[in-house]
Amino acid sequence: MYEWENLPNMTGPYSATFKNGKKIINYKGNKVWPKIGDVAARKFSPDIAEERLEAIVKEKRFFHLHKIDDAIFKSAVDFFRLLGAEWCNLPLTTLMISSPGEVYAGKKLNYTTDTLPVELSWFGNKRKIFLSESSQFYLELRLLIDKVDKVFSIYNSFRKEPADFCHLSEFQHLEFEGKVGFNENISVFLGLLRHITGYLIRHNRKDLGFFLTPGEISSLTKTFDKKNIAVLTLREALQLLFDATGDKAYREFSLRHFGAWEEIKITELLGKHVLLTEYPVLQIPFYHNGKKVAPDGLRLAENADLILYGYRETVGSGTRITDKKVLARKAKEFNLPLADYGYYLKMRSFKNYKKTSGFGLGWQRYVQWLLKMPYIWEAAHIPRGHHLPRP
Repeated sequence: MYEWENLPNMTGPYSATFKNGKKIINYKGNKVWPKIGDVAARKFSPDIAEERLEAIVKEKRFFHLHKIDDAIFKSAVDFFRLLGAEWCNLPLTTLMISSPGEVYAGKKLNYTTDTLPVELSWFGNKRKIFLSESSQFYLELRLLIDKVDKVFSIYNSFRKEPADFCHLSEFQHLEFEGKVGFNENISVFLGLLRHITGYLIRHNRKDLGFFLTPGEISSLTKTFDKKNIAVLTLREALQLLFDATGDKAYREFSLRHFGAWEEIKITELLGKHVLLTEYPVLQIPFYHNGKKVAPDGLRLAENADLILYGYRETVGSGTRITDKKVLARKAKEFNLPLADYGYYLKMRSFKNYKKTSGFGLGWQRYVQWLLKMPYIWEAAHIPRGHHLPRP
């Protein structure tokens, strides 16, 4: 029905088109990789891992990627230090998971079969535990310490989902939690993105230049300025998509029909990064605070996700529930065993507990967007997907 032609040369690797009744994500190319039509068609395969060792030795791009990774770490730590946020050493194994699954129309999902984290056997115990898919619970716990107000971590996260062009099964998260409000939290992660990107332009221009043209590098200098970020609700985004495509699926107020193609397309329609707010509270992790009730009676979350221009959601953020009883009810709605979340609920009982907000920034997603890479596994020297890990 609809087809978009002559799209602007956007920051970011992708464009979203509609052709012959099919939604297609196209890769626009950079100095290393040529254009690719329907980039999502290529699957992550065991051959990718098998070939990586030789590629790391022979291909110069891995040296430049190494330097960029090193600069991201240094600049991120520097930013958090200047912010007054303190580093936390945290566990990678847990019984508490932040993304047990989504709940549509009030339907509960089974905790044991619909979880996203990777399960582990632990020293012969009958019950299995999980590899952490976020450090958020434990960052919140650290904030119970008196005079500790802002904390961060840079850790591996694990998701039980197959790798594809924009997902890895194991990746790195830059996570922050602080005794800050919703808007201040947004300011922190936008500040972090500005700081990292600015550092790379100043100190790693040669490394960026291996992948990007001088013009593309210059376009990064002000990419996270306020004027280049559109703020809108999910309901408004779905209306824009309906107006552009006529697809009645977008009449449903749900994340069910808001995937990779829609994220890319909404940035194209607005010509900016998109800060998307007010998701249905039962379709995102259970700890998100409910902000208000929509006219149709659905509860809305106090959350904000950043979708990068020509790409996908790269930062997820929100404000946490403070009321212990409300949190217990939410956990029950998500069919979570309350015994496993006793520590998290008990946190709210301490006198020095304060409301917090936080975010997680996907490291490889940022790199893939920054360098306009076709596949997220190219943003990792040793990518981990759903096949046997090699090397």
